[in-house]
Amino acid sequence: MVNGFLLGIVVTSSLVAGGFFLKFWRQTRDQLFLGFGVAFILEGVNRIAFLYVDQPGAENTGIYVVRLVSYLLILAAIALKNRA
Repeated sequence: MVNGFLLGIVVTSSLVAGGFFLKFWRQTRDQLFLGFGVAFILEGVNRIAFLYVDQPGAENTGIYVVRLVSYLLILAAIALKNRA
């Protein structure tokens, strides 16, 4: 029960952070904010999947692929920002 509660806090925090980054992106049109916003929202949705998986481990590679995509999205946004 405590794990579900803590997971809910992480999901909510990720979605709120993603919302803030997307709000800043709408104001500035800076691609860095877009990358971070989408990555945090992806991470929040990915954490929701933990509720529906019995044993989140090495055999559930889909969860970790989504996490890898969100981290690569952050790295790409930073690289594009530094290149400009």
